[in-house]
Amino acid sequence: MQQTKMMGTKERVFHAVLFELVALSLIIPLTAVFTGKGTGSLAMVGVGLSLYTVVWNYVYNLWFDKACAVQREQRSLKTRILHTMGFEGGLVFVTVPVVAWFLNISILAALALEAGLLVFFFFYAILFNWGYDKARARYLASREGVNKSLHRTGFGSSRI
Repeated sequence: MQQTKMMGTKERVFHAVLFELVALSLIIPLTAVFTGKGTGSLAMVGVGLSLYTVVWNYVYNLWFDKACAVQREQRSLKTRILHTMGFEGGLVFVTVPVVAWFLNISILAALALEAGLLVFFFFYAILFNWGYDKARARYLASREGVNKSLHRTGFGSSRI
């Protein structure tokens, strides 16, 4: 299998923002149903935590990609599970007190909410990243094919 290039800064930001936008569109209505809290309050918490998570996502994934010897699209399920556990574990220490404070709930209630979110994000992150990596590999392969075709016809050369 052909090795693909590492993600650059723009793509990492795109990946993180897309991950959070899709997650928020799923999690806010679900959380409102289970907690009885208004979607407005949950959206404010969600957006705030998402901004923090985007920064954490960028830093954590940059480190993980450098530490992991396997290309993203070739990672095993075990590697993806370990990746997700590390990422989510790093968020717990910040999110629980913030959620408890903002929603005016106890730390125990915030831990219970966090447990539900961890289960959701555990599976969501594995599926999202796997799908993203597969789509990225296909996109890069098709782009490479287009570049080769253009080069063969003379449109991709410096002669123009």
